[in-house]
Amino acid sequence: MSDRLADLGLFLRVLDLGSISAAARNLGISTAVASQRVQRLERSLGVQLLHRTTRRLSATREGAELAARGRPLIEDLDALTAGLRGDAGDVSGVLRLTAPASFGRLYLSPVLPGFLARHPRLALQAHLSDDFIDIIGRGLDVALRIGALEPSSLVARRLADDRRVIVAAPSYLARRGTPRIPGDLARHDCLILAGSSGAHDLWRLRDPRGGELTVRVTGRFESSLGEVVRDAAIAGLGIAVHSEWLVCDDIRAGRLVRVLPRYAPPPSAIYAVTPPRRLMPERVRAFIAFLVEQFGTSPPWGTARPMRRVTT
Repeated sequence: MSDRLADLGLFLRVLDLGSISAAARNLGISTAVASQRVQRLERSLGVQLLHRTTRRLSATREGAELAARGRPLIEDLDALTAGLRGDAGDVSGVLRLTAPASFGRLYLSPVLPGFLARHPRLALQAHLSDDFIDIIGRGLDVALRIGALEPSSLVARRLADDRRVIVAAPSYLARRGTPRIPGDLARHDCLILAGSSGAHDLWRLRDPRGGELTVRVTGRFESSLGEVVRDAAIAGLGIAVHSEWLVCDDIRAGRLVRVLPRYAPPPSAIYAVTPPRRLMPERVRAFIAFLVEQFGTSPPWGTARPMRRVTT
């Protein structure tokens, strides 16, 4: 059993580093020995775990399933033994994260180098995508999620409010007039964000008298990417609903102005989401603490320009 656990750990290292030779160097063993141990694991399980070509190495379907289910076991064992040795504060290994594309470019990309500088024994893989990703099935450590969360076994840590605003370019409002009440939106071109569930053309707005109201909007422009919708708003094509973190600089610069501020959509939140684990890996604990430091008390989109870089 101990050999199988060690071989599983090696297999995970191969996937993390992209090759058997890189994993062997990382573990201080020869490439030949590492290759023999991966083959031994495949024989013991009776399945092929890796696709091997001259150009690249990737997990088979069975290999991906083994990695997804086996990684928490190895990491729980590593965390337990680290705690017994008294070095539980060691931040090392590979941190795998995913985040929405726009938020990742604006707010994660500038600060991740500083996080790595604090932890020189840590490697990082950042996947930026607006697609919903199964973090357990993909073997990821943490996902940044924005908006309401569906009920699940995942563990969520609230990082910051996601305030949303209705905006338009001054040129559009000069041409078409400024809405005074939500019902006026029916006479305007509205810019539609489309997701996997379809077009988000039913806008939930806050009623200043209490509760919420909904308005169905229409328009000639629709996109699945928030940055494209923002650019269309700046170009004067219509009225859009956006997270404040995406348009804060445009509002400050006057490229966009708030519309119907008393009826702004109800705020949601930005979360760090992790798989359920009895023992959280130290790298994940350190990263979530870092996110709280960056966004938890004074989010950069509320007081400063987004492109803020972290130093050690």
